[in-house]
Amino acid sequence: MPDATQSWQDVDEYLIDTLIDEDEALRQARAASHAAGLPPIEVAANQGAFLALLVWMVSGRRVLEVGTLGGYSTIWLARAVGPSGRVVTLEVDPHHAEVARGNLERAGLDAVADVVLGPAVDSLEALIATRPEPFDLVFIDADKQNNARYLAAALRLTRPGSAIVVDNVVRGGAVVDPASADPNVQGTRAVLDLVRAEPRLTATALQTVGNKGWDGFVLALVRE
Repeated sequence: MPDATQSWQDVDEYLIDTLIDEDEALRQARAASHAAGLPPIEVAANQGAFLALLVWMVSGRRVLEVGTLGGYSTIWLARAVGPSGRVVTLEVDPHHAEVARGNLERAGLDAVADVVLGPAVDSLEALIATRPEPFDLVFIDADKQNNARYLAAALRLTRPGSAIVVDNVVRGGAVVDPASADPNVQGTRAVLDLVRAEPRLTATALQTVGNKGWDGFVLALVRE
């Protein structure tokens, strides 16, 4: 019987090769991030394209990203909002932020994407205090322990019709264990509970397999 993980990866590579235009700027961003010692946990190319499609589907011009890493997903998002749009991306690690800024500059997107350095909880509170124009899409992909706090902040920074994506909610299947000692699992369960309890959200969650292994994401629509 073929190895399931290898099959997932083979199918992902086929789909990416067939459908996704991962150009030189994106490949350079991935390579530069890895060369700088960042963990290889950025979204896959087909996942980046999915995020860009979501931005286009909501006619997004303002995107908030919680968790920048090396800026690979930020490039997809910044291209989707267009030259007159804006991406605000939050990163706690100074080295990651430096790498991301370099990748965005090489991609010609440093005027579109703003990398904000600091703990995301603090950065979100500071952003809320400025009463910015609502964001059309929020992508949450940072430390899972604070996911519920990030989602609560996202609800204060969006409008009816905005989309919110929370990544990595399956945790290789561990999310089903209520007694898990893993804080990432407990943080994930907390954000799922919040999604369910929040009357302003209509949401679903989907499992994914591929280059990133077995995981999944929440897709939520902000309602009146």
